[in-house]
Amino acid sequence: MDDLVNRKSEIVNRKRLAFFERYLTVWVFLCMVAGVALGRLAPALTARLSTLEFGQGSQVNIPIAVLIWLMIYPMMLKVDFSAIGGVARKPKGLAVTLFVNWLVKPFSMALLAWLFMQHLFSAWISPELAAEYTAGLIILAAAPCTAMVFVWSYLTDGDPAYTLVQVAVNDLIMLVAFAPLVMFLCGVANVVVPSQVLITSVVVFIVIPLAAGWLTRTVLLKSHGKDWFEQVFLPRFHPVTIAALLLTLVLIFAFQAENLTTRWFAVLLLAVPIIIQVYFNSSLAYLLMRWFKVPHNVASPGALIGASNFFELAVAVAITLFGPGSGAALATVVGVLVEVPVMLSVCKVCNASRGWYQRAPTARPPA
Repeated sequence: MDDLVNRKSEIVNRKRLAFFERYLTVWVFLCMVAGVALGRLAPALTARLSTLEFGQGSQVNIPIAVLIWLMIYPMMLKVDFSAIGGVARKPKGLAVTLFVNWLVKPFSMALLAWLFMQHLFSAWISPELAAEYTAGLIILAAAPCTAMVFVWSYLTDGDPAYTLVQVAVNDLIMLVAFAPLVMFLCGVANVVVPSQVLITSVVVFIVIPLAAGWLTRTVLLKSHGKDWFEQVFLPRFHPVTIAALLLTLVLIFAFQAENLTTRWFAVLLLAVPIIIQVYFNSSLAYLLMRWFKVPHNVASPGALIGASNFFELAVAVAITLFGPGSGAALATVVGVLVEVPVMLSVCKVCNASRGWYQRAPTARPPA
């Protein structure tokens, strides 16, 4: 039976990971290089693109928002809204997600930032910069991922309805918990979270693609039927999702090219606690999901939500509080640099361990 499960898992993975996706980490790295090159070689064009925002002060860049929308929209097309109500009847996955996101992740990152920036790496970092780096890392960890989670969920065959609920609940909590967490963990007085950034981000990254996906799904299911919708229409968006992800990376690294090239040693130091934090939180969430017998298509996106960050908000808050050239802003940008290749590796682990995950644990908590 186990062999059959493993063979089926291998077939699913082989079908999903075609040549381009199998080497996605390579393409991601090349896009990072291309982005930095664009930022250094065409600074005027890059500066112009970076100033295009959804309203003055929103900090939500229009080109990046459109590309992220193209990543999220295909995932929203899969959401069966009649299944969302079922989440309340199986809340374990959501409970694990919230536990890791709000009671583990910010505090574990605060500990790692304090340990590495202010102690282990103190010989290479001034106390002032160490404090800024620590603040940036905390801001990064206190903002659970919104947009990119749908991409990670897509790559691991996650339940789209459950992923949507996990993200939506995180967004609601973030509205009231983000600022107090940052204030408490950073020790920064008068921290003001830019409400326009948060509201605009939720509208752009959740409300618009969700509404568009629901409308498209409703119309096409009625006019063409479920088989055509799932077997013909949906597969057309897969290359769109991947291309949008890669172009997003090009723009992000183009906008931060100067910081990344002139402060490369700091980038390496900052990457250490971020990488540890990603693997720690994703592993914790994944193992807790298995312990509580949560289905794999809920556990995979749950583990990824527990590890990834809402980098658009984190970068905007760091710039607002400390300035665009600050150590805090650089720390949040390094989060983007590290997150994509590392999260792709977490996706691969989730897919490869599907057979192991679906075998019942030897010990189980009481029902």
